[in-house]
Parts: sequence; structure tokens; C-alpha cells
Amino acid sequence: MIKSELPHIISHEGDNNSYHWRLFISADLAFFKGHFPEQAVLPGITLVDWAVKLGCEAFGYSAKVATLEVLKFQQLILPDTYVDLVIEHQAQKAKLIFSYRDQDKRFASGRIVIKPAWVNAATNIESDS
Repeated sequence: MIKSELPHIISHEGDNNSYHWRLFISADLAFFKGHFPEQAVLPGITLVDWAVKLGCEAFGYSAKVATLEVLKFQQLILPDTYVDLVIEHQAQKAKLIFSYRDQDKRFASGRIVIKPAWVNAATNIESDS
């Protein structure tokens, strides 16, 4: 199993409604090894993992996913590629809408529904529903 690691973050900015990261997807990332022998390609699940981690951190969620909706992988991400990750936050639905792109190239997109956590008022301890 490959330990999860984030790509190099060139820049980032955001607010309560959306966040934008400029990423460099280096050929040195372990995710490229063996995927595939003829041409290294970044696995789609890695893109989802990064969106969950960065989005949950930016908007203050624990990284507990309830469901993934409408995942689309439009173009392959090859080694040594720059991409923009944009995540829009729908707080009322605990939903993160993400897209990976570079100018007019679209690489991937989808929606992440975060599993709600409830805080026990007596103990002030968060737990899953």
C-alpha cells in the first residue's frame, strides 16, 4: 500500500465558500510507480484522496466521507503536470464540489458529501452518526 502524500502546493487561496490550489504533480510521486508500465498515469483515486484531504482541512471537516457523487475523470494526468484544484463549499449540505483543471483542460470533477459528526452536549465529545 502506498502512503498518502500530497503533491507540491505552489499556491493556495480561499474563503468560506471556495478554495483554490495550484499543484505540481511531480513524476517522483509514488502513485506513478507501476501505474502504468508504458505510460505513468496518476490514479483517479489519488485525485479524490487529495480533494478530500485538502477540502476537509480548508473547510474544517473531519475527513469522513459519507458518499461520493458524480465522479468524472475526463483526461489523464501525466507526470510533471501543473493543475488547479478548485473546491466549492456547500455548508448547508456538508458538500464539497471539486474540479481539477488547467486553463481549458478538465481532468476530473465530483462531489464529496461529508459524514456528519454530532457533539454530545453532556461530554462535548464529537462522534459519528
